[in-house]
Amino acid sequence: MKQETGVKGAERLLLVLTALASHGNAMSVKDMLAATGLAQSTLYRQVALLKRWGFVTEDAGFYAPGPVSLQLALGFDINSMLVEASRDGMMQLSCTTQESVGLIVAVNDQVICLEMIESTHSLRCSFEKGRAVPLRAGASAKSLLAFMSDKTRAETLERQFAGNDTARAAFEAELENIRARGYAMSDSEVDPGVWGVSAPVFRRTSRGAGASASITLMAPSSRAAGREQQLAERTVRVANAISARLQAS
Repeated sequence: MKQETGVKGAERLLLVLTALASHGNAMSVKDMLAATGLAQSTLYRQVALLKRWGFVTEDAGFYAPGPVSLQLALGFDINSMLVEASRDGMMQLSCTTQESVGLIVAVNDQVICLEMIESTHSLRCSFEKGRAVPLRAGASAKSLLAFMSDKTRAETLERQFAGNDTARAAFEAELENIRARGYAMSDSEVDPGVWGVSAPVFRRTSRGAGASASITLMAPSSRAAGREQQLAERTVRVANAISARLQAS
């Protein structure tokens, strides 16, 4: 996670929680200092408060999300309209293709998996539920970026490509091609040997146009070879069906 400067008040608590949530395993104080950029005394105050309220737990000097964080996660699973509206379509897509399918969103310049339907193959690819990676490489990231609102995309790319106009222009041209095609495709951009295709999911929002999420199908590159277009078309159909369901609700 990029270090933060000038963070004040309650945002410091959120910064610590975000670091713990995105790290994937328990963190030492050294890990959290590197991830948050907070002063050590400030970090200790935030952690003590989060522990007292049950959002963080400690074991032998390592820190992880606590039981209240788990309650929040369970509440999200039960009540998320996006997840609920997407699950049937994701299961259908996974069943017909025999590949893993994820529901992916963009949060704080990261790609986060909200839901995952695993392939039945013994050799399979998955983007674990809750996993986060930078919002830049891979089919999921590019689909989300391509179909964001213009304002949000411009702000995101400014942070991603600060001072590198040439690279940004090339990346924007790639996103334009993705918008014209209707989906993003990648091979080994995030994990070696993993092919993916991602299509946007839209719903009505008060903030105007822009994708809410993407449906991403993942497969070993060797098994996707020769099936790319078929898998892409099926993924787009499912994403469109989920969008229609969300917009009708």
